[in-house]
Amino acid sequence: MAEPTKKLAVFLGIDTGGTYTDAVLWSEQRGVIAKAKALTTRHDLSVGIAGAVEGILAEASVVPSDIRLVSMSTTLATNALVEGQGGRIALVMIGFEKADLEKADLGSALGSDPVIFIPGGHDVYGRPQPFDTSALSEVLPELIGEVTGFAICAYFAVRNPEHEIAARDIVRRETGLPVTCSHELSAKLNGPRRALTTVLNARLIAMIDRLVAATEGFLDRSGIRAPLMVVRGDGALVSAAFARHRPIETILSGPASSLIAARYMTGLDEAIISDIGGTTTDVAVLDKGRPRVDPNGATVGGFRTMVDAVAMHTFGLGGDSEVSLDDNAMVPGIKLGPRRLVPLSLLAAKHGSLVIDHLMRQAKSATAGRLDGRFALLTGVPAQMATGLSKNETELYGRITVEPQPLDRLLTSMSQATIVNRLVARGLVHLSGFTPSDACHVIGLQKNWNAEAARYGAVLYARRKDGAGRPLCDTPEEVSHRTYQALIRRSSEVVLETIFAEDGLDGPDIVASPLIQQALSGERGIAGARLDIDRPLIGLGASAPVYYPAVGNMLGTKCIVPADTDVANALGAVVGQVRVSVEAHISQPMEGLFRVMAGEVVMDFQIEEESIAFAETTVKHQVGQLALEAGTDEAQISIERNISAATVEDQRKFIEAVIVATASGRPRIAH
Repeated sequence: MAEPTKKLAVFLGIDTGGTYTDAVLWSEQRGVIAKAKALTTRHDLSVGIAGAVEGILAEASVVPSDIRLVSMSTTLATNALVEGQGGRIALVMIGFEKADLEKADLGSALGSDPVIFIPGGHDVYGRPQPFDTSALSEVLPELIGEVTGFAICAYFAVRNPEHEIAARDIVRRETGLPVTCSHELSAKLNGPRRALTTVLNARLIAMIDRLVAATEGFLDRSGIRAPLMVVRGDGALVSAAFARHRPIETILSGPASSLIAARYMTGLDEAIISDIGGTTTDVAVLDKGRPRVDPNGATVGGFRTMVDAVAMHTFGLGGDSEVSLDDNAMVPGIKLGPRRLVPLSLLAAKHGSLVIDHLMRQAKSATAGRLDGRFALLTGVPAQMATGLSKNETELYGRITVEPQPLDRLLTSMSQATIVNRLVARGLVHLSGFTPSDACHVIGLQKNWNAEAARYGAVLYARRKDGAGRPLCDTPEEVSHRTYQALIRRSSEVVLETIFAEDGLDGPDIVASPLIQQALSGERGIAGARLDIDRPLIGLGASAPVYYPAVGNMLGTKCIVPADTDVANALGAVVGQVRVSVEAHISQPMEGLFRVMAGEVVMDFQIEEESIAFAETTVKHQVGQLALEAGTDEAQISIERNISAATVEDQRKFIEAVIVATASGRPRIAH
């Protein structure tokens, strides 16, 4: 009797980007089975997720029960911190002084959120200081209904977290609100920066919880009964439940996912990876098969955190970048970004003749207007987000609708353009205008949206005047080619900036030097410069095939654009591995005493070897438990010892030891 055919294990990857939400179906046997895109619905991400996922299920004839794992990458945490969004929280500082708020930009990050100082904390050897929670208990009733969660940071909690744990238990018992303790997020010293990381994490909990809940709700309604994983900023996968409690670790999730996909798609161990989206270009270096991790912690929204994340260099440059003129040059050049606009071709694809008619009207005018080719429309965020507006902002915001309106009809004076920009910065209004995506529609490199609207946009942009009153270009094709070339040039520059920065040099200044600019232009005099890059360039993103072969040529290096580059982030979400680490520190408070500090475990020994053996056993157990929480049942555990000692008068003197346990494995799947 023949054995039954083994059912194919299908994995679903999802990525929510600034313009698109991508979805991909993948299996270890067949690779990419199907892929799809849907426009990201920022007011409700589950709508965009549903649009992308339902498309690939229909295309691949896959039933929900075939899906054994769902994994997603997201820019939600990164965008929220960059835009200053998140819940109002209270910070509990144990053993710190008010002056510590001025360190690590902690006070700036807190803003008007309340801070409670109470005595306590520990010294570097884990010895407790006098601890008193009475001030905390007194203020908690006043904070119920005023904050969405709490962040707790104690002095030297990474050496002994008992005071954080005690405060956490009080807050949970008295308020029932989410609590983040600093020792849960980092084992590194530097209390103010650890407090900053804890504050940002607490602020994101409600937001990530809504995303996960919306995704889980969609999966449940669709009949998909599979574990849900999330990509962390270092490229590792963790369970959705794990990410709910530690959302700060999802910053740079999307870019990290693309690096994992690049390694999978090309098999390269050494490469430069550049991922171009609608809003940003993310560049990183692949070394020995792994993305480099920022040793100083990820920086987001201007704040340096203690979160391990890929050493990603992010630039405000993409296919949807705003096109503007550099009036400082003798011959005006084209500048791109950093702001994103809705491309005119995309706007017309969604709103039809309404957009075309206004562009045609403006093109027929005998004189060029400063607001030609610009539209405004609401982003669709909830009305409660529009708080704190001035009278003028409220009046203009009330006249903007979900249907695009041309600025030359919407605004009654040029001064109102500043008001529109403020509404855009708040995330309440989208601006639409001519972008590199439109330019590519005009010259035939892209065909996915409305080419007629793109051409009208190019006509209007070509009529813009330089300082001498002359039109910028004679034809829409000419301005489109110049815009396309500007993106190629700037993309090449950001790749070089990253390479020089990773080599420890000042990237922007070096790239701006005449010799490098001469090399990029392919020009030379009697002497010249030539670029020499020691590894290939991998271009990722839906528009990478349009731009990156030319970028590779400009840089003089081989450029690879993988077949599934348009869904790289979603693919990286399903091919990655779970990976978590735990640290133990061994110190010597006095001669002959070795103190092991491993999370909530503190133990003293009189023999160094016994302390190290205990530390290794402890972190091995702890990381195994953490790996289970993170979503893998098949973790491989490795132990790394870092022992510091000195020789004094021919005698070895123990200083400190750090024991790191790392667990990694494929995520568990539904059976």
